[in-house]
Amino acid sequence: MIGVEGLSVAIHGARVLTDVSFAVERGQIAGLVGESGSGKSMTALAMMGLLPHGARASGAVRLDGTDLLQLSEAQMCDVRGRQIGMIFQEPMTALNPVQNIGDQVAETLVIHGVASRAEALREAGKRLNRVGLPAARFPLTRYPHELSGGQRQRVCIAMAIALRPQLLIADEPTTALDVTTQARILDLLKGLVEEERMGLLFITHDLAVVAGLADRLAVMRRGEIVEQGAAAEVLAQRRHPYTRALFEAATHRPDPVPAAAEAPLLRVARVERSYPQARHSLFRRPPPFRAVKGVSFDINRGESVGLVGESGCGKSTLTRAILGLDPLQGGEIRLDGQAVTAGERMPAPLRRKMNIVFQDPYGSFNPRHRVGRLIAEPFHLTGRPDDAETRVAEALSSVGLAPGDAVKFIHEFSGGQRQRIAIARALITRPELIVLDEAVSALDVQVRAQILDLLADLRRRFGLSYLFVSHDLHVVRAITDRVLVMRAGEIVEAGPTERVLHAPNHDYTKALLAAAPELEVPR
Repeated sequence: MIGVEGLSVAIHGARVLTDVSFAVERGQIAGLVGESGSGKSMTALAMMGLLPHGARASGAVRLDGTDLLQLSEAQMCDVRGRQIGMIFQEPMTALNPVQNIGDQVAETLVIHGVASRAEALREAGKRLNRVGLPAARFPLTRYPHELSGGQRQRVCIAMAIALRPQLLIADEPTTALDVTTQARILDLLKGLVEEERMGLLFITHDLAVVAGLADRLAVMRRGEIVEQGAAAEVLAQRRHPYTRALFEAATHRPDPVPAAAEAPLLRVARVERSYPQARHSLFRRPPPFRAVKGVSFDINRGESVGLVGESGCGKSTLTRAILGLDPLQGGEIRLDGQAVTAGERMPAPLRRKMNIVFQDPYGSFNPRHRVGRLIAEPFHLTGRPDDAETRVAEALSSVGLAPGDAVKFIHEFSGGQRQRIAIARALITRPELIVLDEAVSALDVQVRAQILDLLADLRRRFGLSYLFVSHDLHVVRAITDRVLVMRAGEIVEAGPTERVLHAPNHDYTKALLAAAPELEVPR
């Protein structure tokens, strides 16, 4: 159906793609894998005719015999949506926040002139129902911010398939989703391929996801395809060294850290956190929504504890309370024996003992400031010491960067280096507990392996304790001693990581494990 033949792309003379060739047939799922910066998304943009200003493409992209690279912009506008649809990685930025979901799905039909606005809205309702968003529960008048991450991704899929295109390109569509939502989205995409007889190009850095999804697989490195063929064959034989390196990184586990002492550092006792709900009646106020319901657990000194669960289970709410950012309605949180005054200003000595690493390393920094100032930001809360510059240099060195990097800006670093800088910022106050909120979920497998090794090494050297919040069970298995499974605001299972993830007792834990994609290691 579509064939990419010798595709090369240069931007202002710099080559970013070199002689890329592969094909996708009707009813087939093709996987395109590689690290960040390997050229996967640039290949998709070239196929869609959406290359950035200054880019020049050569070769051919043939859709049923028509070379898309030779079409004008007006002709490509007719192809996009009608013959090729695309699902982007981050649904919240792909959707218009001030337009309801019905209008956004109907927009494709109206722009291509295949339906009036009323007809397009009726068809939008059918498409949203097809992707699991029935109008009875999800009216067309809802806005993106009223939906969860998985529901927003379903809206993006409905938009992409509104005109039943021949080819659907999915660019990292499940990276930020929890395992059960990811499994539902993958099942939905497989069902659409089978029923609509469309081709699917699935772009990802997650080998475990593509192993259970793709019929064919192409491995990309530095703008070139280094290996391709039947997916099972590529993953089993791994002829190219880069394919072997990706596989090893995907199954990598850091060296074990010595067992922690039985000395509690963080104590969470009977914590309650509620939010008021919107009124639907003038005379009746609805009861508050209980986001966290009587949660209790300890984290010992030098221990790494995982907190897992689906989106909306209360992980982030609980994390904010632990960090002292949200007030409690019941229970207490103590760090090193001192009460965490949630929702109030914490004493500087107590604030110093705890820090956080966020999911998006670029979005958590001010791009106008140099790295030295970014790393020293926590001193605004704890007080700037006389040896601040020395501490910045030590923090950079401890995460494998050079002290001279302090004078650079954040855009000068790769994604993995930015996350190292985020970890350096968390270390600058010499804390005892670090909260890692999805700290490696956005990283490709090789960078993720490096960051996990770094975290294990830092814990070993400095005696750090971690609260590792994640939806990735493979990462939790690799980096934690104990795991807490959270559902609907409650801890439903807790215990040693190996026991919980290999022999779970609760049905919800079993469901999470069943939904997590597995990458089998050939013997």
